[in-house]
Amino acid sequence: MSSNNDLLFARAQKSTPGGVNSPVRAFRSVGGTPRFITRAEGPYFWDADDRRYIDYIGSWGPAIVGHAHPSVVKAVQDAATRGLSFGAPTEAEIDMAELICKLVPSIEQVRLVSSGTEAAMSALRLARGATGRDKIIKFEGCYHGHADSLLVKAGSGLLTFGNPTSAGVPEDFAKHTLVLDYNNPQQLENVFKEMGDSIACVIVEPVAGNMNLLPATPEFLQTMRRVCTQYGAVMILDEVMSGFRVALGGAQSLYNITPDLTVLGKVIGGGLPVAAFGGRADLMRHLAPLGGVYQAGTLSGNPVTVAAGMATLKLIQEPGFYEALTAQTAKLVHGFAAAAHDADIAFCANSVGGMFGLYFAPELPTSYETMMKCDKTRFNAFFHAMLDAGVYLAPSAFEAGFVSAQHDDAVIETSIKAAHAAFAQLADDCDD
Repeated sequence: MSSNNDLLFARAQKSTPGGVNSPVRAFRSVGGTPRFITRAEGPYFWDADDRRYIDYIGSWGPAIVGHAHPSVVKAVQDAATRGLSFGAPTEAEIDMAELICKLVPSIEQVRLVSSGTEAAMSALRLARGATGRDKIIKFEGCYHGHADSLLVKAGSGLLTFGNPTSAGVPEDFAKHTLVLDYNNPQQLENVFKEMGDSIACVIVEPVAGNMNLLPATPEFLQTMRRVCTQYGAVMILDEVMSGFRVALGGAQSLYNITPDLTVLGKVIGGGLPVAAFGGRADLMRHLAPLGGVYQAGTLSGNPVTVAAGMATLKLIQEPGFYEALTAQTAKLVHGFAAAAHDADIAFCANSVGGMFGLYFAPELPTSYETMMKCDKTRFNAFFHAMLDAGVYLAPSAFEAGFVSAQHDDAVIETSIKAAHAAFAQLADDCDD
């Protein structure tokens, strides 16, 4: 009997490229048929065959309070009854801007947009407009959305499909993008010594989540801050993933680093499309209608999406929220690592706040190069064993995972039990 997922996937491929609206969803990296989700609640979602899974992608990060949280759902319902979109200012936009500025002190002013890609693209344009310079620095394996200038040696889906640089990006765009090694402070310093006066900005994920989980080292971030200040370049922290995910003040609060601009997304929308970029007021004043850097969006600050975001931001401010989230995530990765050790499988895991990474390698990766040496074949086998056991991990060896506040001890223990069986199966397969 055919699975409903198979039927839906066959149907989807006739009307949608690859049958999906975002590439990693296609399961091309891991093989098999993607699961078509019908509903979600708490730490779970259900597929088209009505099979339940423990969800460790959480819409790729936004579902930090769990799926369909009653407070978030009610906020969306109430907002929807008042109208879906106005194309005019609302008080709710001010409320969100004020709250973001309060929770992330480096942000003095902020502008709301609809996606992380849009936010990163706008932050780059702002940095170029404010400095009058063209060159930008990014780091190999970091993904900042699918704007042309940023799809050069990027991470995430591009790594999954083995194409680190997208087709369709003109050389004239790419030549202004300098790609350096993540966690290599000396290389960064050397490049600034050579051409610092022509560099508009540096953009970086302080906790990379698109070449699996890879935290930046303090030395790397501090060097970045110092050379950007010295040469008048704009330091941009891309906290689309890590913002409000690893700590209430984002990764910048964990690492005590003050960027010039910050890019936010995912959590601030509570599952609906909201993103933002913001930072020093003197930089933000370059944006239209005050300055010459143009940026606009019909649905920016949409009242329904802002309502979802505000409800989520209220919940994550509850006392002990991040302590509990961090502890549960650490419990999961320690349990997975112990299960692998018991099966004598080369494996390690790491977590920062509510984000985690799984690596089929003997030691934690510290760079793009070491990350790429992880055993992708073993990851794929592990992914399918866990999927069969009702645990949904990211369908790619290059994506971080996410834990929500609804992943209680029972859910974590069930996941670890499934991992024990999966690692034992991998060990048996190796012996055959």
